[in-house]
Order: sequence, then structure tokens, then C-alpha cells
Amino acid sequence: MRTSSRFPSMNDENGEDSAAMEPKLEAVSFAFDQMTVARFRETFPKARWSDALKAWTVPGVTARRRIDKWLASEATRHDPYEQERGRDAYQFEPILSPYLDVTATGFLIRTPYSRTVVDELRQIPFARWNGDEKAWEVPYASYDDLQHRWEAIERAAKRAEPEERRKRAEARKGTDEEAKAKRKVSERRKKRLPVPSYDLPPLERTVATSAYGIVVLTEITGELVDRTEVAEHHPDIDDERVWAGWRPATLDELIHTWPARAEPSDYERLRGWWQPTLEELRPARSAAKSRERRRARQDPPT
Repeated sequence: MRTSSRFPSMNDENGEDSAAMEPKLEAVSFAFDQMTVARFRETFPKARWSDALKAWTVPGVTARRRIDKWLASEATRHDPYEQERGRDAYQFEPILSPYLDVTATGFLIRTPYSRTVVDELRQIPFARWNGDEKAWEVPYASYDDLQHRWEAIERAAKRAEPEERRKRAEARKGTDEEAKAKRKVSERRKKRLPVPSYDLPPLERTVATSAYGIVVLTEITGELVDRTEVAEHHPDIDDERVWAGWRPATLDELIHTWPARAEPSDYERLRGWWQPTLEELRPARSAAKSRERRRARQDPPT
């Protein structure tokens, strides 16, 4: 998870300039114990604890790579008994699946992309993504947790297989479900959001929305929203709204967004926009990072 040492607030006029001058930070969190913290501080003497992020932050352009290497080394430092117990548990009741390979220290898990799979694996202690192997690594010591979540992981992986996706697409053809999905895509492509005329969001700032996730609002058109026209896509509208244009937030904008300290209130959810929380920013940053990587592969520098 990427983050920065300073996030400009929603009303910080100089936030972008000052944040751009500060080094990018990488954040890491792990189960607390004094020995682990001591090893971490020895490896990363410039690391600082962030109360806002509830994580350690490490500066430097190579910080992510160094953190991943440290996490990998920590995975091998598990209590030998825990590692051996997990190994024995696997041998007694193994997970037999084409998505799982056994290694000397644990398991490699490769599946088609699925948000459910990612969410499940992130809940497993010491599970980490290995970019070189393009697989998730889970140590033997976490086998009980892996086994507990495997049914959901494998079910989601099977649903994400290209052939299964194709079958579901074929089954939806000509149905009301397909027509509704097409209307939803069409509405999203318009990149517009109905916002209360009496409580307008800030422009050119990242905001979380109930309809489209975290976006940057670019303009308030002033055009009144016809509630009957958008009732299918925005069913909670019950007051006067105007259209606001939006665009996806960039990775840099997401990194430099200061997270809200509390969950959005009922009023904020009803109006349709709020300052994003850290829990909302994390997956948004990950998705933006993936988009930028795909774009870089498609458009290599000349």
C-alpha cells in the first residue's frame, strides 16, 4: 500500500505544491511484538509510525521493494513450531487444487483475477503478493487460516475463469439483466454525478462517492437533474440536484489524499459524496497503480 508523509486536506490551497516537494513513502503494518518491531527498526532506521495510517512509513523510491524483501524474510522467521504444525496440518488434510502449489516454506496461489480472491487472501496473516512469480505466497504457519478461507477462494477463482465468464455472458444475452447492465455502463460513460444544489462538492479534489467510488469532480454544470431519468441508477435522490462532471482519480492524487478520520455520516452518504477513508483509499490506490502499470506496458517510452 502506497502513501505519503503528508496528505493535503480538502481545503489546503497549497497542498499539491507542498506535497510534491516531499518524498513518497511506503506504508507497512504487521502484527505487533517487540522483537519484530526491533528487527524492523534495525532494517529501516528512517521508518516512522503514523497514527493516521496505523502503519509504519518508510521513505525512498526503493522502499516498496525493500519492504517486500523484509516481509519475505520475516515469513521464514515464524516460530519453527508454527511452521512445522502448519506443514503437518497440510500433510494430514491437504488442499488439492490446481490453483495451489507447495513450496519449501509454504504455498503459491495463482488464480484468475478476482476481487473476492484478493480480499480473502489479504485476511490471511503474512500472505503477500509476489510480483515475480505473479502469485500469492502463504507460509505454512498460516495454513489454518488458508484452509478456513479456501472454499471461498476456489469458488471465486472458478467463477473468474474465462470460460465461466463467457458462459455467464451468453446466459445473460437478451435478458433484462443484460439490458440493465448496458444502461448502467452507458450512464457511467457520461461521467456525471447528481449532487445537491445546496451542498456542492469541491472541484479538483478527490472525493468518495456512493455511485462511482473515489473520483475527482471537474465541473458543476448547473443543469438540473431529472429524477425520473436517473431513478434506476441513483434511487436515493429525493431533493434538488445538479449535474457535476467527474474523472477517475490518478494514483498521485490518491497518494496525496488525506484520509478522513471517521466513517461518513448518514447525511454524507445521502448527499452522495464525502472525504474518503483510509479503507476506501487502499483499494483505490491499488487499482490506480494497476491501471498505470497496464498503461505503461501498452505505451512504452520512445
